[in-house]
Amino acid sequence: MNRDRISGMGLVLTLVALGGVVGGCSSNAQQEKKITFVSYAVTQSAYEKIIPQFAAQWEAKTGEKVVFDQSYGGSGSQTRAVIDGLNADVVALALALDTQKIEKAGLIEPGWEQELPNDSVVHKSVVAFVTRDRNINVKSWSDLARDDVSVITANPKTSGGARWNFMALWGVVTQAGGTEQQAQDFVQRVYQRVPVLPRDARAASDVFYKQGQGDVLINYENEVILAAQKGDPQPYVVPTDYNISIDNPVAVVDANVDKNGTREVAEAFVQYLYTPQAQREFAKVGFRPVDPKIEAEFADQYPKIQNLFTAKDLGGWDAVQTQFFADGAIFDKVQAQIAQSKE
Repeated sequence: MNRDRISGMGLVLTLVALGGVVGGCSSNAQQEKKITFVSYAVTQSAYEKIIPQFAAQWEAKTGEKVVFDQSYGGSGSQTRAVIDGLNADVVALALALDTQKIEKAGLIEPGWEQELPNDSVVHKSVVAFVTRDRNINVKSWSDLARDDVSVITANPKTSGGARWNFMALWGVVTQAGGTEQQAQDFVQRVYQRVPVLPRDARAASDVFYKQGQGDVLINYENEVILAAQKGDPQPYVVPTDYNISIDNPVAVVDANVDKNGTREVAEAFVQYLYTPQAQREFAKVGFRPVDPKIEAEFADQYPKIQNLFTAKDLGGWDAVQTQFFADGAIFDKVQAQIAQSKE
């Protein structure tokens, strides 16, 4: 029993002793719902503004107080935690593949993508190149394969976020009309310029910033925008000819909300994330909103991408996982060829 409930009970007992009317007080003490919300680290700046707004609106509408237990961390780690028993009512993860893992564990019902607008994608980003200084002339995808450029990115076998980087490198060739062999050749040339493959995006940032390795860090637009807002501006460029839409979904964890009796408020919360108020908070901290009107408000902050492709354009997540990242798939073949070339 939490401290607020204990305090409420103490108040009720005091009113009984005083002969006060306690019916309404007891009712109010019961009118509280607790939601466990699980997301990945960089979203916290947005949700710490959005959640109080929703809670106030929900209480005004229903008279019920909703309290959020929030958890932030790496998307892959959060996914494993939910599967292992973290009692999440709502998950907002970095990529649909992580949400699908929770679905396959039997916690989210199939068809969750169709339950919300935009295939349940609540905000987006694109790939950005962060350079060590402004004198490094890296502006296009082809620059990443130059012999004089060293590139830092995480390992897509262990990092969900790094899968976006790999898919972007592949897609800028195939979506421009290139063959899969040409795409594989380009990907191999870029990864030959990668001195080390850290386990996750956080470790890749440490390699770039703290260890001083690499000329270019493949990162996400929202990350560098948020860093600048927090007083750490970094030189970066967003390739606008071709880029991948880094789509970030949200989902209700069906098994948990039914067990917890929180389905109604959980579903109301995820729907609230598509309102102009919530979309504006996402846009303020670096995420591209899915609401076109809010996107237009922030047009100066987000350069227009001429050819924006998605995971669906590359076959969808199941096909992507099988083709690129499964054992013995294209990424493994690329790494084997790189290793062979160094012998």
